[in-house]
Amino acid sequence: RISAPLPNEVTSVLAAGRRVVAKVLEILRVIETKDDDSNQRKLRAQTMATRLAETLDAALQTNETHVPFVSGTPDRPILEIAPLNVGPTLSAGIWQKTTAILTSATIPTNMPQRVGLPNNKVNTLDVESPFDYQSNAVLYCSGHLPNPNDPSFGALMHEELFHLIKAAGGRTLALFTSIAKMNAAAAALRDRLPHTIFTQGEYKKTQILKLFSEDESSCLFATQGFFQGIDIPGRTLSLVTLDRIPFPRPDDPLMKARRDAVGPSAFREIDLPRAATSLAQATGRLIRNATDRGVVAVFDSRLANSGYKSTILNAMPKMRRTLIRSEAEDFLRTITE
Repeated sequence: RISAPLPNEVTSVLAAGRRVVAKVLEILRVIETKDDDSNQRKLRAQTMATRLAETLDAALQTNETHVPFVSGTPDRPILEIAPLNVGPTLSAGIWQKTTAILTSATIPTNMPQRVGLPNNKVNTLDVESPFDYQSNAVLYCSGHLPNPNDPSFGALMHEELFHLIKAAGGRTLALFTSIAKMNAAAAALRDRLPHTIFTQGEYKKTQILKLFSEDESSCLFATQGFFQGIDIPGRTLSLVTLDRIPFPRPDDPLMKARRDAVGPSAFREIDLPRAATSLAQATGRLIRNATDRGVVAVFDSRLANSGYKSTILNAMPKMRRTLIRSEAEDFLRTITE
């Protein structure tokens, strides 16, 4: 994360780049083209150079309302600049000019404030799900496990996952909050289970989803890129598991800046709503049609024991809940029979 306004050593480089782009635009303007193909290439070059100039101008105007930070790798650093609060930009650029309909299965309660919509200009409609979650789905939380940061958590979580996959006969989408945790779980369980375990990264996303959906007894271990946009109805997917509540990373520079701006209430205003939405999205991978049945298992005991558990649970589908693993296993066995 870099301070805003940008330090002189950064702005001097950006300004030099802006001068080069201005020179390129001058040259492009005087180039004569003799045919349509050449003219189209000239127009494309002018468009790209103009966009780059606008980007550099915006970067040079960075102030305290933006969060500049460096991503990428040491040999290929990338300067990124994000608004601290997108609300004013959206309000001025869209909401004052356009009437919009925003829809989602997982809209957080504070969405209007986050996107700059005044409460007196928002109409909300909560449409109940057509799916019978109470009859067809069970939410199991491993309330007896230690905190996910405890050194013993990994092995105990793997044991929970093993028994649930065994009861489900495979048919599992196991979601993790990091690649390292995903790989550790796959390594711990591959030799213990008779089911194929696909892991994110072995194939392209579309290919691995196809392989998983075609092999009914297989398992797919993946990370947050698979929390949404996955649609696998039917018996192929009967169990969705999550290793922990997916709170935003503490070292994310944009989230950290927003926490600093909010102050002491940052956890409830920044982290908790995002974690609840992310968990609800992951949970939504399970029931995709009226006949789907299955279990969502969360191995994070904070979902059962924390003071903020109701905020997260209220964002999730209204499934039957249990803290007893054998009840979840019994329900899974009724699906595979």
